[in-house]
Amino acid sequence: MAKIRILLADDHTLFRQGVKTLLAAESDIEIVGEAANGTEALERAGQFRPDVVLMDIGMPGPSSFETTRQIRRNRPETKVLFLTMYDDEDYLVEGMEVGASGYVLKDSPAPQLVAAIRDISRGGSYLSPRMLSQLVDDFRTRIKSTDRLPRFATLTPREKEVLKMLAEGNSVKEVACQLNLSVKTVEAHKFNLMRKLDIHNKAQLVQYAIRRKIIKIPNLI
Repeated sequence: MAKIRILLADDHTLFRQGVKTLLAAESDIEIVGEAANGTEALERAGQFRPDVVLMDIGMPGPSSFETTRQIRRNRPETKVLFLTMYDDEDYLVEGMEVGASGYVLKDSPAPQLVAAIRDISRGGSYLSPRMLSQLVDDFRTRIKSTDRLPRFATLTPREKEVLKMLAEGNSVKEVACQLNLSVKTVEAHKFNLMRKLDIHNKAQLVQYAIRRKIIKIPNLI
């Protein structure tokens, strides 16, 4: 039986050694390469052609998210599993947006990591139970809040500002520049407002803004 080929990308040598020791006990998994930063991860993903990249968040060099995007673009059959200490929903969302198939916390029990690798190598996806629980709790909270308030009333002032600017045709980068925010922050605001309003694309966002009279329909006469 062919083994699952793993590229381990993490800037902590001792952590990489620990993961290697852990996975060495699994007969169907092998580490084929290591990387200590985003540049090395991208190069070695092309060199070793792994089935799964275990990707840390916060390594030196190019961001782990951009590295993941490029790995998935260059070699779609290679899956990426974020293995991180950050139990952060924004990081989780960004990871999924750039093409990762899973998100596992570093303090998870070893069997969870092994299960995640196997699921992802077969084309599935995997979330640490703690992250999944956070998402469920957040969803329940939002349902309760939207029962009490109109959807628009649940938006923060910044989310309303971002909504208006996006509906007026500004890109995320343009909004970030005008509000003096990072692109990542604006992306997070965009995700949150679209989630709260149950909007799934730019056209729906514009329609909503017109309906709520947040922006005006241009006078074409």
